[in-house]
Amino acid sequence: MITTEKIGATAEKNNAAAEKTNAIVMAAGLGTRMAPLTKKTPKPLIKVNGTPMVETVINALVTGGVDRIYVVVGYLKEQFCYLTERYPCVMLIENTEYLEKNNISSIYAAADILEQGSTFICEADLVISDEHIFQPKPTRSGYFGRRFDGHTDDWTFDLDASGTITRIGKGGDDTYAMVGLAYFSAADARYLAKCICNTSARPGHEQLFWDDVVNDHIAEFDLKIHPVAARQIVELDTVTELASFDRSYENLLRS
Repeated sequence: MITTEKIGATAEKNNAAAEKTNAIVMAAGLGTRMAPLTKKTPKPLIKVNGTPMVETVINALVTGGVDRIYVVVGYLKEQFCYLTERYPCVMLIENTEYLEKNNISSIYAAADILEQGSTFICEADLVISDEHIFQPKPTRSGYFGRRFDGHTDDWTFDLDASGTITRIGKGGDDTYAMVGLAYFSAADARYLAKCICNTSARPGHEQLFWDDVVNDHIAEFDLKIHPVAARQIVELDTVTELASFDRSYENLLRS
């Protein structure tokens, strides 16, 4: 298990090496909306059609050529240890603040990783059905998004005429919805690390999403949308949604 103190030494050692692509996978949360399944199992480790959600994310990152994958853990952290044996490229980082803070704390715990090079940032509780979703590797920083028509209260993106993201936030009409995946070039990843650390040093940051920090500095980034289709990735937030995708859970709806 990597602590925040140990990451700094790792980053310094790797600076001399050729730049590689890393990924930060956020898996520290409680997953309360998926109760009662998450009482004993972290949501990213819930199996969907036989495979833990987080493994679908890791498999896609490996297929996409990512060199090192850092899974940020908190709730029931010990259950994730097997991943480091199954995947030689996976390391665990502990978020000790997951109970008191929002997911900004997970990116803060891995901030030194952002300083090492280009980085994917992924939620762990996704079901990625297309292992090639990260191929080819993006050439520009941005968020992966799914186009929708009409209105949603979920997280969306505003775009200018050139397709650059100008706002990240809740609510939107006829645009792209956030799917929990992002990519930052080496320069943008380093700048994001600075923004996350500066914000985390100020009172009032505790309940921020890490995406709020990106939005606060949106003019300093050059972010585009990487479109994905509905068939490539599925977000399952509740037991009802899970049962609709994996019928083996239907008995939970009757209990």
